[in-house]
Amino acid sequence: MVGAPAERSALARAALRRGGVVPTGLLAVDIYDSWLRCVALGLDCERPPNPEYVSGGELRAEQERRSFVRGLALAEMHVLHQQIAGTNFLIAFATPEGLLLDIVADESFKDGPDGKAIRPGVWWDERRCGTNGIGIAALLKRPAVVHGDDHFYSRFRSLTCCAAPVFDPDGSLAGVLDASSDCASRQSHTRVLVEMSATQIENGLFRERHRRDIVVAFHNRSEFLHTLSVGLLALDESGSILAANQAARASLHGLHLSPGQPFSEVFRTRISDFIGESRRSERQRLQDVVGSTYVARVESPQVSPMLRAVSTPRPPAEQAYPTEFVAIDPTVAAIVRQTEAAARRKMPILIRGETGTGKEQLARHAHRASGRKGAFVAINCAALPESLVESELFGYSEGAFTGARKGGAVGLFRQADGGTLFLDEIGGMPTALQAVLLRFLDDWTVRPIGGAEKKVDVSLVSATNAGLEKAVANGSFRADLMFRLNALEVSLPPLGQRTDFAAIVRKVLADVDQERRIDDAAIQRLAECAWPGNIRQLRNVLSRLTLEGSEPTIDLDAAAGVLGQAQSAPSQGSTLHEQHRAQVYATYIECHRNVSETARQLGVSRNTIYRALSEQARGAPGGLRVEVRDVRADKSR
Repeated sequence: MVGAPAERSALARAALRRGGVVPTGLLAVDIYDSWLRCVALGLDCERPPNPEYVSGGELRAEQERRSFVRGLALAEMHVLHQQIAGTNFLIAFATPEGLLLDIVADESFKDGPDGKAIRPGVWWDERRCGTNGIGIAALLKRPAVVHGDDHFYSRFRSLTCCAAPVFDPDGSLAGVLDASSDCASRQSHTRVLVEMSATQIENGLFRERHRRDIVVAFHNRSEFLHTLSVGLLALDESGSILAANQAARASLHGLHLSPGQPFSEVFRTRISDFIGESRRSERQRLQDVVGSTYVARVESPQVSPMLRAVSTPRPPAEQAYPTEFVAIDPTVAAIVRQTEAAARRKMPILIRGETGTGKEQLARHAHRASGRKGAFVAINCAALPESLVESELFGYSEGAFTGARKGGAVGLFRQADGGTLFLDEIGGMPTALQAVLLRFLDDWTVRPIGGAEKKVDVSLVSATNAGLEKAVANGSFRADLMFRLNALEVSLPPLGQRTDFAAIVRKVLADVDQERRIDDAAIQRLAECAWPGNIRQLRNVLSRLTLEGSEPTIDLDAAAGVLGQAQSAPSQGSTLHEQHRAQVYATYIECHRNVSETARQLGVSRNTIYRALSEQARGAPGGLRVEVRDVRADKSR
């Protein structure tokens, strides 16, 4: 072949226009084969058909049907859009058949002539749009780049498309990810970034498919254990292999990895020994049967009875909260990705959302994503008495004041050194604390009472369910502090607005009772209810459901029965305030009369708990007064 690829494509197009035949020797093999198919279909390179769309209802149905992979894809699309420099770029995700589900685009691209033909609901398969990146990647099931005149239709010759297929764990095609730009903005690294994002989506699909199985991550270099190139193996409780991702198959090339293959026939260790060692050390050496050595870890020890048998159980307070943040909903997926990126860069993050929407879980996820080795320290700002602000936050030395503890106290800020400080309920932060916090943010210096100053390295995450703008307007919250806390500001949607309701139900149920399942009809019944308490309220209902009956699967009748009881229980003329008081007291008893844990469960301050319990005591039979005396004792401590 002679000349540059672009020149050869232009010559091929000229020859096609003259004789209607695809010339040989000018095009890359995949492009040449695609042009042959287009000619066989009777397509005219100079007369492309108008874009073909599905109806809005059909698009929404398809988006809902593929909600999980969409969530993963959208998160990667937003990351890709930030990674690909310049303008006139569009990132798209399509079904295996070539139907565009979502796009993330620059305004300049959206408003251009090409952008109007690339939007959700339009078909981009080869039969309708000729040679294009999505069409070839979907058909050949491998990455494709279609540049300029490589497109069969001359209408799209100004575009460069880089597309990569996304595969389900079972090997079927789950979708196609594409980055398109005008030819002038073409970048050589775009294909690599698109393929990396496709791998990230595939690994997310693998982990979700096997969330209840044992997932082992391994690589021959320890520094790559948390990267896209990590091998993933899914095992059942007996140690038989269920599935392997592409990286695992590549690493173990030549070894038998079919479903049902025993772990011990691939690696030189028994699964029980490997699991036992994983409890003592997060990472361990693993050698395959031909002698290659890897560093490995167990990703999901909480899902297997076998692992629970060799692991120390988590304390009850820890079991009450999900260990992973469900983010299949596209809006939430984008929020999670933004939060992860900000956490890695140590940007202050402000999380808004109604009570029970998962603000603390997102904060903990941000801490894990940051890679920081220090502790995650949560402070309920509304519950800190003003008189104790200095000593609680900064600590004090021994003998600093009357009643100071022997040896002094480190303080919450120093406890978070090297880690993350989570400021919950900042909308209820006392004025004194606001001033103290601003001073700390100026120089990140801790000044213990009676002790020496010390610099600390702290990542800051805040959360509120209050309208801070109103608080700033009425003077109860400092505007300068709000602007210091929200380098990134995200708002979690309420549970009723999320498209991943079913996944949340299954995740929360797994946290409550790993042995129980719930069927689709019961989930649909739950989805029809109002959830003013959001995920926290959902967890309470699911906890109640696990106490009803002994069947392994919760069905529609069980769900309807518990929901019916919950809806009828507050009758007999009780007011909303009385119902709230009753809920506080019930949660207080469930938490073994621990005020702090009750406040944590309900997402309110300890003062709110004290007040509700006191009101409940005044309006209840005498026996409750004993509990309130216990509460007051707890408060004095």
